[in-house]
Amino acid sequence: MTEYKISLISGDGIGPELTEATLTVLEAVQKKFDLKLKIIEAEAGDGTLAKTGAALPAESVEIIKASHACLKGPVGESAADVIVKLRLMFDLYANLRPLKAYPAVQVARPDIDMMFVRENTEDVYKGLEFTIGNDTTLCLRVITRANCERIAKKAFEMARLRNGKKKVTAIHKANVMRVTDGLFASVCREVSKQYPDITFNELYVDAASMRLIKEPQEFDVFCTCNMFGDILSDEAAQLIGGLGMAPGANIGDNFALFEPIHGSAPNRAGKQTANPISMILAAKMMLDWLGEKYSDKACLDAGAAIENAVVEALCTGQSVPDCGGDTTTLGMAKAIAAVITKENG
Repeated sequence: MTEYKISLISGDGIGPELTEATLTVLEAVQKKFDLKLKIIEAEAGDGTLAKTGAALPAESVEIIKASHACLKGPVGESAADVIVKLRLMFDLYANLRPLKAYPAVQVARPDIDMMFVRENTEDVYKGLEFTIGNDTTLCLRVITRANCERIAKKAFEMARLRNGKKKVTAIHKANVMRVTDGLFASVCREVSKQYPDITFNELYVDAASMRLIKEPQEFDVFCTCNMFGDILSDEAAQLIGGLGMAPGANIGDNFALFEPIHGSAPNRAGKQTANPISMILAAKMMLDWLGEKYSDKACLDAGAAIENAVVEALCTGQSVPDCGGDTTTLGMAKAIAAVITKENG
């Protein structure tokens, strides 16, 4: 049995509550599937910044480097100094955000099942901003052929793996940003020729934002630049019950980090009302990734069990108020864990 070292960033605001809930579920799958996860805390975020003067201390980076994968709760105002820095540091070039309608949750349509594959290391999120004189600011948008190629390939590979419509939609604004988005669009077209089994189409980002609301059931996999993917995936999350239903993965060639896609919601901290599904499903994605990377069936079975248990907890009303129930964040996690560990589950 392999022992997986998992670095853990609890985060700020509701982060510690979501982390406690997620660890409860991970404890259940470890017992059920004879898994061994060694959880190692790595401090980062607003609280760490206030305490140490650094949002992401060097010690935490070393802990993350020594782990098989990282699980992260939401971070507050220092997010750019934590998650954006980690994405660049570990070259986690693919941001995967699956958005799926689950039962017993108020959704726009029950047949929504889409995946955002978002380039994660460049665009305006490089942070190359400058002030010229006293009244002019400048932000550089960096788009490279190499990163366009690998994110496009990732999108087409995801379309092949999913049980969806085998369709990739490239999102850009090449009619206005003719050089940067022009490169992204042209590379996506080139890569599409390598995948004749996958349907390819394109949308301008403004049209995509409209059609997401109008006909979300038509989409399968989106391929986007960094900023457009961030904005559109948040919009799409509202169609499936809100950001609390939306997990995310940051994937590189050799390492990966998993997190809920939402912020730290400090106004809800300590109330035990936050929806834990986003982080619990992020942990499910982590187990899927470990299972695929290390050919570990136990991890894959554990990931599937988590999703099945989430569905059962939702259907039986053992959920937080956001999902129509009346239990707490931790109470919902315990209900999910109980489904996993029950004798015939």
